[in-house]
Amino acid sequence: MEFFDDFRKIIIDEVPLIDVRAPIEFEKGSFRNTVNIPILSNKQRELVGKKYKEEGNEAATKLGYELTKEDKNEKVDQWVRFIDNNPNCLIYCFRGGQRSEIAQKWIYEKTGKIIPRIKGGYKAIRNYLIDMLLPENQNYQAYRLGGLTGVGKTILLHEINEMIDLEGLANHRGSIFGPKIDPQPRQIDFEDNLAYDLIQKQSKGYNFLIFEDEGRHVGKSFLPHKFYEFLSNSPLIVLEASFDQRVDNIMQEYVYDEQKEYNKEFGSEGLDKWQEYINESITKAESRLGNKRYKELIELVDEAVKKQKNFNDKSGHKKWISRFLSNYYDPMYKYQLEKGSDLIVFKGNQEEVKKFIKSIR
Repeated sequence: MEFFDDFRKIIIDEVPLIDVRAPIEFEKGSFRNTVNIPILSNKQRELVGKKYKEEGNEAATKLGYELTKEDKNEKVDQWVRFIDNNPNCLIYCFRGGQRSEIAQKWIYEKTGKIIPRIKGGYKAIRNYLIDMLLPENQNYQAYRLGGLTGVGKTILLHEINEMIDLEGLANHRGSIFGPKIDPQPRQIDFEDNLAYDLIQKQSKGYNFLIFEDEGRHVGKSFLPHKFYEFLSNSPLIVLEASFDQRVDNIMQEYVYDEQKEYNKEFGSEGLDKWQEYINESITKAESRLGNKRYKELIELVDEAVKKQKNFNDKSGHKKWISRFLSNYYDPMYKYQLEKGSDLIVFKGNQEEVKKFIKSIR
């Protein structure tokens, strides 16, 4: 039966995939545009594994064939429904072996269609994606977009085609206030999605890509070591904005927008839950702030929330935001900028940075 091994095409064309691994395997890592319709349940897979340890491969294979027949028709019907909606799909298991071969055979018996299975299966694609994160496979000039907290780096990035959104991939804003209500992806999925985006952007022929200037960790997600080294040595573009504009940007993102999300998730308790999230975030900076500044900030947040509850006035939040920028973020990031000043190639406001980016196209 037919194999398919053009992994680059799978990624660039976003080919739909059928993953026939057990759910427990799928939960540990999966690819975009993939549906999990397993040939063995978690329990069945466990039984086959036990048989393999006790009696060897032949006995395990025999048991596997017996177990797969228990609900064969239901599985085939699910595969066929997906195929009808995605006629260009491919099928795979862990190594492209028996499970995907059986599925391929049953689909052919039912429909007369040969659905190619991926050569080497999940493991081969995963290894390909890991390799594509190596520095030697980056055929573009990388730039980092930096600047003090609140200058609008993410806003600017999303106006540029030649960019990779690390914070979006990590579902985290890359700061102590970074966690969102929805959880971050598994590390494997973060790496795979980063590789997907890089391959897709490189296929467009861009001669440069811009990344937000991050540490190695974006929340609990982290960049592979060699890829992080590659990025950290790339030229740095510094975005600038006035202090007041930065406070306004942070107000919009962390107060107005985030409170909407908390209200949507928690209803009448939304504001209280949001305050808990802000206080927990500030607590992470307590050792750097010092006990006195830390307590002052917590009090300012409480005053702002009371003002909002009593008078529907959110303006009080600007006070703790301003204080936090001055006492925590600005000194820290200015120090980091000074350390990497030899890599700075441009500084300017939003419009000036846009013009610079246009000049390097």
